[in-house]
Amino acid sequence: MFKTFRLPKLVLGLLMLCASTVALAETVHVAVAANFVEPLKNISGQFEQATGHKVMITGGSTGKIYAQIKNGAPYDLFLAADAKTPARLEQENAIVPGSRFTYAIGKLALWSAKPDYVDQHGEILKKQSFNHIAIAAPKLAPYGLAAMQTLEKMGLDKTLQPKIVQGENIGQTYQFIASGNAELGFVALSQIYKDGKLKNGSAWIVDTSYYQPILQDAVMLERAKNNVAATELMHYLKSDVAHKVLRSYGYAY
Repeated sequence: MFKTFRLPKLVLGLLMLCASTVALAETVHVAVAANFVEPLKNISGQFEQATGHKVMITGGSTGKIYAQIKNGAPYDLFLAADAKTPARLEQENAIVPGSRFTYAIGKLALWSAKPDYVDQHGEILKKQSFNHIAIAAPKLAPYGLAAMQTLEKMGLDKTLQPKIVQGENIGQTYQFIASGNAELGFVALSQIYKDGKLKNGSAWIVDTSYYQPILQDAVMLERAKNNVAATELMHYLKSDVAHKVLRSYGYAY
C-alpha cells in the first residue's frame, strides 16, 4: 500500500509562494551608456535579489544605442548619457508615454592612470607636456561633447587638436588611458571614483561651469509596455537603494 503524506500548511504555502514568484519573474534588457555600466550592474544585482527578475545589460555610446533602437534592437529600457536622445525617442513615439526621467547627473574628470600626473586644477592641459589626450567621440558620446566644451572654455581646443585620440564611447576612452596609449584623457567620474575616493591614478574633477550639465535620462521603450520587470526596474532606479549607489560613484540625481 502507498502512504499519503501531507505537507504542513506553512511549507506548502512557502512552496506555492516560490512557484508564484518564479512564474511572475521576467527578464528586462537594458541598453545603457558606457559610463553607467558598472553602477547599473551594482543596482541590478540588488534588484534581482529583491524581485527575482533578471536584468540583461548592453553598454555602448548613446548615439550608437539610439541607432540600434531605430534599427529594431530588442531593448526594453534605455539609460542614456544625455537628455537629448531620450527626448528625441519620445518625440518619435518610440517610448512608453510618461516614462522619461533623469536618473543621474554625470560629472566629467580629466584622468591619468599615473599617480601625481594630473594636478587638481587641470593645469597640465596648459603645459601640454604629453603626446596624446583621449576623448570620447563628441558626436556620439555626451561626455566627449563635455570634454570638448571644457577645452573650448579653456581656449585649448585648437592647440590640443593634434594630440587628441577619440574613443567610440567613454568605455573605450577609459581603456586608451588605462593602457597607457594616451597619457591622460577625459572620462566620466564614475569610471574612476568609488565610495567617495579615486580608485587609482590622478585626476582633476572638472568644475561643472566648464560644460553643459550632463543630465542622463532613462526611458521605457514601447516594446516593454507590458513587461513587469521593466516597470519595476524603472521604479527601482528612483529608490534610496539606487541613489546610494549613484552617490558612491560620484553622480548627483
